[in-house]
Formats: sequence, structure tokens, C-alpha cells
Amino acid sequence: MGFVDYLQAIIDGLLFGTTYSLIGIGFTLVFGVMQKINMSYAAGSLAGAYCGLIGPQLLALPLWTVFPLSIMASGVIGWLIYLTCFRFIPLASPLATLMSTVGMLLLLDEIIVHSTAGMPQNYPAIYDGDPVEIGDFILRADLMGVFLVCVVAMGVLMVLLYRTRLGMATRAVAQQPVAAQLCGMRLQAVNGLTFVIAGLLGGVAGAMIGASVGMLSPLIAGPITVKGLIVTVIGGLGSIPGAIVAGLMVGAAENLFQALRNVTERDIYVMLLLFVFLVVRPGGLFSGGHGRD
Repeated sequence: MGFVDYLQAIIDGLLFGTTYSLIGIGFTLVFGVMQKINMSYAAGSLAGAYCGLIGPQLLALPLWTVFPLSIMASGVIGWLIYLTCFRFIPLASPLATLMSTVGMLLLLDEIIVHSTAGMPQNYPAIYDGDPVEIGDFILRADLMGVFLVCVVAMGVLMVLLYRTRLGMATRAVAQQPVAAQLCGMRLQAVNGLTFVIAGLLGGVAGAMIGASVGMLSPLIAGPITVKGLIVTVIGGLGSIPGAIVAGLMVGAAENLFQALRNVTERDIYVMLLLFVFLVVRPGGLFSGGHGRD
């Protein structure tokens, strides 16, 4: 492989990395509002993508309905995760909420395995057209479609957070929950809606992962969870711009490592990238730059 091949791998990784950015944003939203990590988030996103297949396979709906059904199902799953793992568990016990989400991750994974007999399911492409050739580089049509959909989802989220009353309430609860409650904001309602919004974003990410790979497998829930946490840490806990940049970085690095070595070793080097950030910049890309004690 030559320099052009490695640069091609980086470009493909950047296009696919937007899915990691959405997963990282979902982790970041929940952490920013509740100061908790939802370990079942990526599994819920993939479960929503699987639910989208029910329309064409069981209800004879058009193939394009896979994507809106996946997004809506992930939003419902996000609300159910909040209801079962956060709403009635004392938030003063961080280990209790963490372990409940780990249990939900395992539960969702088992449901998917038993529902599909552990077999991969074919997933339609978001856009199946001819690739675009720019000199020596080729832009895959499916990855361009994934990139555009993810960018639009990020744009809608930013408008929601900074141009609506719900976004104002979400940011207020994330900054000062007690003051927000004194101003008349209902914490439980805001927290629940945050999980729904994060679930909708996860549905987009899960559907785009399936569209880019061409299938869904129960085996990818664990790796996607790990990649999402890596993106969240590298970007900086609670930073949405950091999650976007880190997702693109992880996607590009993952594809480059795969080209340099092979698919069996790429995750090792992504983990090493995380360790480098934890040593050099433990607060993430968009942190205040504080060093370790």
C-alpha cells in the first residue's frame, strides 16, 4: 500500500467517524445532565436499528421505513432505559445506576441474540449510488450518505439545544440542577427528555452503522460501546464539540490502523490512543487544560 491508499483509508474513516460522534454525543448528553454514564446507550441504539427491520420483514413495509422506525424505536428504548435504570434508583448511589445500565446492556444484547438466533441481519444502504472519483481518491456513495445524515442530525441537535426552550432547560439542568428546579423546571421531565433525545441520536447512529456495513450483528454492541466511551473521554466529558471532533479522530485512526496492520489489531491501537490522551491530556480535547494532581 502506498501513501494514497493510507490517505484513502483516513478519508473513509472520517466519513464513518460521524457515527462514533453521534454515539459520543449520546454519552455526553446523559453525563452532562445527570453526571452519570449510561453503559447501555450503544446497545440501545443497535436495538433500535434492529427494531427498524421489523417493518420490512414482518409488516411488509417499504424498505426505506427501516430508518425512521429505527430512530423512533431508539427514542422509546432510551426512555425505557431512563425509567428502569435511573428514575427510581437513588442518584446518590453512582454504583447502583452504573451497574443497572450494565445489566440493561446485557439484557438488550441477549434479547437481540435470541430474537435473531445470533445471525447477522442484512441492512439497507442509506444511498446506493456510484462512487465519486476525485483524482486518485474515491468517495463511497454509502459513506457519503452516512456522513450527510449524521451531520444533519448534529445540526438539528445544536438547534434544539441553543434555539428552543427545551434546550435551554437541558443546559440549565446540566449547569445548576438546584437553581433550575427553583426556577420551575421539572428535573425528572428534563432528564427523561434528555434520554429520549439521546436515544433518537443513537437510533440515527445505529441505523447508519448498519447502512455503512450492510448488516447488523449482535457482536458489535460491545465494540461500539467501547468506541463511544473512548470518544467521550478523548473529547472531554460533557463537551459536545469534543465528542464530534473525537469521533472523527477515532474513525480516521481506526481505519488507518486497519490499513497499516490488519482488522484484528486496529482496536488495540485505538485503545493505545486513549491511553496517550489519558496521560497527556486527561481532561480531553476540550478540557480546561488542567494537569493531574
